[in-house]
Amino acid sequence: MESDAGQRMIVVVMGVSGCGKSLIGARLAASRGWDYQEGDALHPPANIAKMRAGTPLDDADRAPWLDRIAAWIGAERAAGRSAVVSCSALRRRYRDRLRAADPALRFAYLRVGREELARRMAAREHFMPLALLDSQLATLEEPASDEHAITVDAGAPADEVVARILAALAG
Repeated sequence: MESDAGQRMIVVVMGVSGCGKSLIGARLAASRGWDYQEGDALHPPANIAKMRAGTPLDDADRAPWLDRIAAWIGAERAAGRSAVVSCSALRRRYRDRLRAADPALRFAYLRVGREELARRMAAREHFMPLALLDSQLATLEEPASDEHAITVDAGAPADEVVARILAALAG
């Protein structure tokens, strides 16, 4: 299915662990009938084991994961499909690496306060432990204005967050 404007569009739903990337990404894709890829599913097993053990990933760990996500984005682009992928994309250079697969790539940054992130992470079952939240926040480089990312307060209800992203994508 094409975007509302009739053009193909690929969106990366980004942010730190616990911000709602998976939930919002899946709902955003479903609302438009677009393909969806859970970015965590593309992590090499060694990355999952490292995070599960409470050790933050470094750039060398993230490289093959970002390459897998970029390959997925490139395949969606080549097929002419609109799609959504969830990916923390914490640093600008990671976003630039993904943008290389699709120069028209859009980012939807889900901003949530630390207290709410901690509450969400404590309440869920996931390989990313709460102990790594501060390392994620320390790594985060919020998108700069020249990246034309959509920044959304993801403390709002999920349907409202999706509606805000869709409105920004249409505008």
